[in-house]
Amino acid sequence: METKLYRPPQEVRGMTSLNKDAFTQTINVPALRVPIGVLNKVVKSLKKATLQRPGVPRVVQDEEGSSDFRLVLLDPHRVSSPSSFNEDEAEALRSFSVVQELRHYDLQLTYHNLKSDEVLEAVLPQGQDVPSGFSRVGHIAHFNLRDHQLPYKNLIGQVIIDKNPGVTCVVNKTNMIDTTYRFFKMEVLAGEENMVAKIKENGVTYEFDFSRVYWNPRLSTEHQRVVQLVKRGDTVFDVFAGVGPFAVPAARSGANVLANDLNPESHRWLQHNCKLNKVEKKVRTFNLDGRAFIQGPVKQELPELLKEKANVHIVMNLPALALEFLDAFRGLLHREPSCDENLPTVHCYGFSKEDNPEADMVERASCRLKFPLKDRCSVHFVRNVAPNKDMMCVSFTIPKEVLFSSDREKTEPSEEPAPKRQKCEEATDST
Repeated sequence: METKLYRPPQEVRGMTSLNKDAFTQTINVPALRVPIGVLNKVVKSLKKATLQRPGVPRVVQDEEGSSDFRLVLLDPHRVSSPSSFNEDEAEALRSFSVVQELRHYDLQLTYHNLKSDEVLEAVLPQGQDVPSGFSRVGHIAHFNLRDHQLPYKNLIGQVIIDKNPGVTCVVNKTNMIDTTYRFFKMEVLAGEENMVAKIKENGVTYEFDFSRVYWNPRLSTEHQRVVQLVKRGDTVFDVFAGVGPFAVPAARSGANVLANDLNPESHRWLQHNCKLNKVEKKVRTFNLDGRAFIQGPVKQELPELLKEKANVHIVMNLPALALEFLDAFRGLLHREPSCDENLPTVHCYGFSKEDNPEADMVERASCRLKFPLKDRCSVHFVRNVAPNKDMMCVSFTIPKEVLFSSDREKTEPSEEPAPKRQKCEEATDST
């Protein structure tokens, strides 16, 4: 159905407070008068020619009041005269003895018959883009509105609630970011102010306060990809665990997990989600700075794991900063194992704006480790997050020359960007 069927009244343009009655409009559509005895067969035969719009019936009462006939409403962009019917449609009408005489029916379209993009296109100034895309997190619809859309933000929120069953809260990400825990602050545009969402991802249930933690529904495929690399009996260190999208499914697959997050709210919901999914005995949780977690629990557990030749995965999903923490592995341990087998595998995320993001990730990771990773790692494209900005994941086995290095430097103590000390370190802050 072409949206041109509905031409919005001019008075709705620029509306900032939703007036649903203002969208009501009567349009004229073609119709066929069909005997009730063959009605279903005719509707089936004219499937491609009938009016297709949610909430609008294709069959209405006969205007002449006859109980023996009904009117079948037709798409005016498809049918303008009897000659508009194709050969099969015309033959079907003849076989059912339906007179191919078009009638005209006045159809009232209301706000409830319109799609969300039709309403917003009618309201926003002509030529401006319509905010059609949003992230769905349980009952919450999450927007990143542009400046020119902000005057209409509350109307946009209400339209999204009206047109999307199950959405009861619409929020917009503000430009303010919590500098300590790095989650964006939210403004409620419409609906209830309940920010505790319940979602299911890859068969795992999560609950969390969306306004206090980080959650991105577009990362479900990446969560699954990494978890599938983990086997029963493996050990996973999740340095920036959030509410558990890597830690919980890894534990469900039989891994032993140590999961950490600096944000107390994330840590609380991480513990909650472990209990919710009955894996609390498989996950040990920590509320530490990422570097303190590496130099504390990771350092304490690794020697025994290497001795047992266990498979170890270290997940570092904080793409804005994770590469900064790789130097924490330099000289982390003192006694080398007897062989190079089963050294930990790191999965480290980052953003890149370079023309060759794969090479950029390898170079920046190498700089932080002070060891060349070229031909010793793999780089996976995760998603495009903005024009010319990609999220990537570099995976590598920690070289023994790094893990057991004797020239360990003093490293930064917290999850804050490191000062730009030299060219290769500057690259880590370029995104």
